[in-house]
This record gives sequence, structure tokens and C-alpha cells, in this order.
Amino acid sequence: MRRPFIVVLTLCLGGLFASLVAGGQAKLPDTPRHDVADNYFGTQVVDPYRWLEKTSDPRVVEWMRAQNDYTREVLGKISEGGKLVDRIKSLDNAGSVVYGLQVWGGHYFYLKAEAGSDNRRLYVRDVVDAPERLLLDPEKLTTSAGRHFSIDYFQPSLDGKYVAYGISPGGSEESVLHVLETATGVALPDTIDRAQFGQPSWLPNGKSFFYPRLQKLSPDAPPTAKYQKVRVYRHTLGSNPERDPQVFGYGMSVKVLEDDFSAVAYSPSAPNVMVGVVIHGVKNEKDFYVAPFDETPTAVTAWKKVADDSADITAFDVHGDDLFLLSHKDASRYKVLRTSLSHPDLAKATLVVPPSEVVVTNIAAAADGLYVQDLDGGIGRLRRLPYGNGKAQPVKLPFDGAIQTLYTNPIEAGAWLELTSWTRSPVWYLLSADGTAKDTHVVPPSPVDFSNVESEEVKARSADGTMVPLSIIHQRGIASDRSHPTWLEGYGSYGITLDPTFRPIWLAFLEKGGIFAVAHVRGGGEYGEDWHNGGRLLSKQHSIDDFLACAQYLIDNRYTSSAKLAGEGTSAGGITIGGAITQRPDLFTAALIRVGDSDALRSELMESGPANIPEFGTVKEPNGFNALYAMDAYQHVKPNTPYPAVLLTTGVNDPRVAPWQAAKMAARLQACTNSGRPVLLRVDYDAGHGLGSTKSQRDAEFADELAFLFWQFRIPEYQPK
Repeated sequence: MRRPFIVVLTLCLGGLFASLVAGGQAKLPDTPRHDVADNYFGTQVVDPYRWLEKTSDPRVVEWMRAQNDYTREVLGKISEGGKLVDRIKSLDNAGSVVYGLQVWGGHYFYLKAEAGSDNRRLYVRDVVDAPERLLLDPEKLTTSAGRHFSIDYFQPSLDGKYVAYGISPGGSEESVLHVLETATGVALPDTIDRAQFGQPSWLPNGKSFFYPRLQKLSPDAPPTAKYQKVRVYRHTLGSNPERDPQVFGYGMSVKVLEDDFSAVAYSPSAPNVMVGVVIHGVKNEKDFYVAPFDETPTAVTAWKKVADDSADITAFDVHGDDLFLLSHKDASRYKVLRTSLSHPDLAKATLVVPPSEVVVTNIAAAADGLYVQDLDGGIGRLRRLPYGNGKAQPVKLPFDGAIQTLYTNPIEAGAWLELTSWTRSPVWYLLSADGTAKDTHVVPPSPVDFSNVESEEVKARSADGTMVPLSIIHQRGIASDRSHPTWLEGYGSYGITLDPTFRPIWLAFLEKGGIFAVAHVRGGGEYGEDWHNGGRLLSKQHSIDDFLACAQYLIDNRYTSSAKLAGEGTSAGGITIGGAITQRPDLFTAALIRVGDSDALRSELMESGPANIPEFGTVKEPNGFNALYAMDAYQHVKPNTPYPAVLLTTGVNDPRVAPWQAAKMAARLQACTNSGRPVLLRVDYDAGHGLGSTKSQRDAEFADELAFLFWQFRIPEYQPK
């Protein structure tokens, strides 16, 4: 329903926008304007910088490099002689961080970014109290040209003898799946490309696994084909992956559309059954199937449907003949159902955890019971449901905070959890079946001192009267005089919650009198599915209204003023911050749009575009167009408007939000702003969406962002000399 209308070639005079720096005026590159007008259901929409979408075009490559060179020159004038990045590095290297702990075959596997290392490495402990052994160090794979590699995922075999892992270059997430031997760390010859979503499910023979794989594209395939027609295969160690048999997914007996993803899961706690899952892009609600376990399912395998996405089931786990389902059907804050694996019947499923005021966010089966993770007004809670006919009982946690990770092994009792808060570094606890919590000392407490930092949890009234949670982190005893530099972050998509997290590098901002605040806007999952739907599709304006309300709260309650307030949105949060500065440019002095989705009308043409239609809509439908146009910040940038200073960031290898999103938004803001404040585009040529970036890359980006904000906040030592 969209057709090209007219093309006009002009020159963007705003492309000559300049910013005063030391030594005179440094000019931005000229940016030609090529107007393309599209007609959507009778509405004409003009796109002046569509030519920037062709990121392989030499003209676009040159323009991007010129923009980044200009940004580097400007930020180089306000770097405080490198003191800021040195401070950030010292904070980031003061302690270690552990990710994704798993226990298989009595071995303890985890990724760890330790003090002094630049990337996370794969470690193993043969018993919980044993010294750790290094299995894989991706830093050793860095090329002579400086291109780095990162571990995207890992999965040990059920006996712990092998570990399958995905690794990719330059933050691209273009994972290649490998397998190593735990005892020696030696890599096997197995190599499988197109394994971006290849997290495998190992089979009981210890030498095979199910894994999803992207299709092989032809040279002329459109970008949107990349994540289409995903298929699930079975790989046996030592075999040729090009001959791996397909076992599930697109083109098999179960209905899977070309934009769907799929997976097959096996659990040793239910050895006679396997579960097939069909995932509709980013939609949280999935289709579930079960079948008798077979190492090589075929097109005639008798998959039985448990539920489709209309049942509003978002997660599952299994134990024995029990299939546990997490659903928000008639339960916005979720409930847990149980049915039989061998004879599933959703209509007769037992309600084992009824809905309540808390939000059930996760379920995990262990040998002793089903662990139920809750979110209670921003605080993480845990319950344990014994198998049989018992009732879920609360598990006392060592302190009130956020459960960053909950992990169980289905054939072992107890659970592992990572507990943290805004002001307390993460601790990994081992919970025994009797509820006793033991500090595993997998990672020691951070030596960064947050004893003088506190957090507040308040609520701001949004435009429609909804009360929006707002977290405020600052040093103790700050004056209520509107003088504090304030950094407000918001997201609001996919039902994702911005849980409390501990980031030592924040101290570089807080110790300057800064305030860091998090707006828990609608579109997230803080209050369940109603909260999520309140910021989806045609309701997306609520995300922006909520963010603006939190900004106004900080001003009205004398934390800060507009002259000291900056907003930030990352990825889908680019919609939130983009809407905020285009609707209320007067409210902020600066903004950070980090790998942000700014041009929603064109987003479904990205590689990840079709998968995101359930969350944001499609221009092929009238309501979808109306929703996307309303949330498209790029289309709401107006000429001769005093916009705040804006720093946009992107990575050229980004598979989630195409780099042209940041490029187009930067070009239009530069052309239209009349505030005299800078609009800068920062490009990382060895990064993607941020996943897979090294510690030094993240530190350098944070230092640039912080210096940019300090410059706009008029902090003396960050003014151009």
C-alpha cells in the first residue's frame, strides 16, 4: 500500500551547520537532500535522506566517515586530557563480572569479564569450590588489523564433556558455532556458520544437538530475507553440517511462516518427550508442540499442538510428565499452568500459580521443584512450587534487590541466582532445596565504593494520569536546588523491564554531583502485559508521555532544571527519546540516541524488520502505518526548531538497528535545528548493536557520552579550550 510518488534533488543548507570549537569553526560535511515522497493510504510522507540507507554506496561511506571524523575532532576538544576515560577504565577494571552460569555433569561453566581483561572469557570449575580453568579466550583471536571476536552464547553437553559456543567478529553477532572439549579446552573441527540463533539443545547421547540455522542467501536477496525461513537441524560431532538433517521449522509438517523462528528443546528431566517452539518474531507469545523423543525427527513426526500464540503463553519448562506454562491469558501479571507432557490438554490445565499483584517473570524447573521468579514493585522475589499438589512458597533472599539471573539444572536440586541492586554489586548465590542461600564467591564484591550512593523509588504522573515508576540514583545528601546534572534513561518496548543493576562506571558521573534516573515507561513489563500493551503499536505515545512526565518530575521536585537535564534511549528506546525531543525540545539540554530506532516507518525494511512487526506494526496496514508514523521521530523533526544537543551512536556491523537509522536522524537534525547546539554522529567500525563490544569499546563510548553531556551541562573543565 506504499508507492513512490516523486523525487526532488535539492541542497540541504542545514548540512553546513557548524559548531564552535577551539581554533575556529569546524564544519560538518555537506549533506545533499534528495526528497522521496511516498503515499501511505492517502497520506504523503516526504523522506529527504533516503539515499543514506544505501550504506554500501561509496558516497554514504564517505559521508559517514566524515561525520565520525568531525565528531572525533569535536569530542577531542573536551576530553579533559584523557582523565575522564582513565577514570572510567579504572572503575570498570576494579572488579569482575560473571555471566550465564550453567551446571552440567558436575562442572560449573560461566563467562567472566575480569579485571584487566578486555572481553569476556569462558571458564569452568570442576567443583564449585575448585579453581577456575580458562576454556576460551576470544582476545587471542583478534586480527592484525584490530578486529576483535566475542563469545555470543555457550551450551555445555548434558554430561559436561563438551561445550558448544557461538563466536562472531566485530560485534556483528554473525555467530559461527564451534565445539570444544571441557577436559582440554581443545576445539573440535566442527564449524557451523549462519548460527546467530544457534544456541543448541544437547541430546542424551552426548554427541549430538538440535540447533537453529539461518538460510543461505543468494547475492541478490533483500535485507529482510536474512532472518526468514529459519530451520532447526540435528548435528552429530564430526559430521558435515551441510548434510545435517532438518528436524523442525520452516518447510516441515508444523505450520511455520517465513518470518517465524523455531527451536526444539530436550530436557533430561523429561527424557521421553521433546518440545517444539514456534516464535513469531519479537512477539512474546509462542506456539508450543510436543512429540515423543526422537534423535532425528522427520516430516512425518507426530507433533501435537499444545497451544498457539492466542493462548498467551510466553515460556515453559518440564519435569517428568509435567509441562509448566507461563501465561498472561486473562492474567496481565501472569499465572502458571500445568498440563501433561504425554497427553497435553490446555483446556484442562491446572492453575498451579494463580495471578496476583506481583508479576511472574520467569519459571525454572529443578529436581526439587519449580522456581517462580516474581517482580514486586521493582524488587525481585522468588517462590518454590513443590511437584505434586503443593502451593508455591516464598524463598527468603539474602537482601532486597533485583534477580538478574535465575538458573536451575532440571536434574539437580536447588537454584542459582544472581542478586544485585542499584547500589550493591552482584552476588551469585546457591539456593539449596531447604531455602538456604550460600554465597558461591564465583565473583567477589566490587571494590568500587558505592557506600555514599543511594537510590529512591518514586512515581510521576503521566499525561493520562497513570503513575509511572521512576528510579533516582545519586550521592547521599544532595541539595534540592535544581543544580544537578541529570541523565534520564527510558526504553519501553517488548515488555522488557529496566531492573536495578550495578554499574561501577556510573560513579564517574555521580561523583560530579550527577543524578542518574530510570523511567519505567509503558511498553516495558514492570506491571505485566497491560503495561507492555500500554506502549505498543497505536499506544506508543504513552511511552513518550511517561518519559516526559518523569523528566518533568525531576524538574518540579528540584533535582535538576532543563539546562541540566539530558535524556537517553538505546535501540527501541530511540523511539522514546526521539519522540521526547521532537515533542518537547525545550525540556532537555541534551540527548543521547544510542543505536536507536529513529525512522520507524522504514524499520521493517531492515534485516530485523519483519521480526519487529508484532511490536510496532507494518506500513502495509492502515493502523500499522498510523502507529509507525506517530512514533517516527525522524519524520517529526521540523525546520527552524531549537533542538537540544544530540549525540547519536551506531556500529557499522549492527544487525538489529541498521546504521542508516542514526545517519538519517543526524542529517535531519543537523539541517533543522536552530539552537546552536551540536548534533554529532559517532560511528564505531568494529562494533554492532553493543552485544559483543569489548570493555575498552564500551568505556570509550561511555567517556564520549559523558564528556558530551558535561560539555552541554556547562561543567567548566569540559568546555572547549
